[in-house]
Amino acid sequence: MDAKAIFPRTIIFRIIFLLFFISSSALAVPDIQNWQSEKGANVYFVEANELPIVDIQIIFDAGSARNGNHAGLAALTNSLLDEGAAGLSADQISQGFDDLGVNYSGSAGHDSASVSLRSLSDAEILDPALANLARVLAKPDFPEEAFTRQKNRALIGIRSKQQSPGALASDAFYAEVFKGHPYAVPGSGTEESINAMQRRDVIDFHKRYYVAKNATIAIVGDLSKTRAREIVERLLEELPAGKKQKPIPEVVALEKPSVVKIDHPSTQTHILLGQTGMKRGDPDYFPLYVGNHVLGGGGMVSRLFAEIREKRGLSYSANSYFSPMRENGTFTASLQTRSDQTEEALSVLREQLKLFIDKGPTEAELEAAKKNITGGFPLRLASNSKIIGYIGMIGFYDLPNDYLETFNANVNAVTVDQIKDAFKRRLSPDKFVTVMVGPEPGENGSEKDRAVENGAKENTQKTAGDSS
Repeated sequence: MDAKAIFPRTIIFRIIFLLFFISSSALAVPDIQNWQSEKGANVYFVEANELPIVDIQIIFDAGSARNGNHAGLAALTNSLLDEGAAGLSADQISQGFDDLGVNYSGSAGHDSASVSLRSLSDAEILDPALANLARVLAKPDFPEEAFTRQKNRALIGIRSKQQSPGALASDAFYAEVFKGHPYAVPGSGTEESINAMQRRDVIDFHKRYYVAKNATIAIVGDLSKTRAREIVERLLEELPAGKKQKPIPEVVALEKPSVVKIDHPSTQTHILLGQTGMKRGDPDYFPLYVGNHVLGGGGMVSRLFAEIREKRGLSYSANSYFSPMRENGTFTASLQTRSDQTEEALSVLREQLKLFIDKGPTEAELEAAKKNITGGFPLRLASNSKIIGYIGMIGFYDLPNDYLETFNANVNAVTVDQIKDAFKRRLSPDKFVTVMVGPEPGENGSEKDRAVENGAKENTQKTAGDSS
């Protein structure tokens, strides 16, 4: 047979085999193993031998909800961990990771703060990387110079929010929805709180919250369970056992509506509408999650997108989402619109939310949402970094170990009646918080401005259409 004919056929066979392997792997739900370390940390492990890579995430109950009277303290503490540890400078710590080709990162949110490591599984690389990570966890020096530098960075970030209508809207929304609760305060802090912060505050925060019993460890990668156990004990060897923190206060439901308007010289008005929502592990999670996919979480196939953008052209996008946290998070509906269209857009948004809460989705909408969610499920687990995000969440929020295994079944079990019942019980349009950030009508409303904005919007829509 001619060689030119053989070569393409060989390539085709290889491609078919590769696609079959990828699709088969993607559909496999990871086997989650968990145990408690000798010092009391909860460990969640998934063995994944496809690639010689290990991902490690150590999650502490040390988010901004633990700031107390020092707004921004959790974020500042986390940012300083690798700025010098066990007598090594920030450059030496960084070089210790970089020379090995290892990625280190840290982050802090409302509920938790974490550090993450990605390394090759080869012991000659992984072992020294673990030693460096253990220093960062247990022996940060919090040098005065680094403390001052990070404070200044935090202040710059806080001031830059004044130029971002989206950031202003988000902070105002959380402040109003969670009034009186730790979630109400921006995780980055305020200028007053950051300026008042002392190095001693950071040291005390780390000593109290960065302890083994307050930690959840997630590991995914090319390791045996025995090796994973050894890694955990090595990482925690010099970290105090400490104690697990008491629960944060419950979120109180809103009793009345409120409207917050912030004047801002932006080209559009940012609108956020909503209230308290649900928490992780909530018994209403799946009806609310699947229902919201129809309402505003399904992108271009959602009702809000169709009614507000497609039918009326009031906004380039419109969406809604639940943000479950340790205690009830938020339900938020959002859009951005031209300032002279603010009242009309807000009216349509409120109307669509009330309609959905009253009547729920149609059977056809529900079936389409289920297919969309379950069909995309394999992509949620398509990489180690995605898997570790899930098992870290499962561990930190104490969700069932079979959460991923039963996810699609739970989605498919949702009915229209369950969605209607959950939305009516959990959402109250007559108590919604409304936040609007943008110019007063007429400030940016000249014919020339509107023509420029309309032209930009039209071009953007054409580009989006071309790319899809």
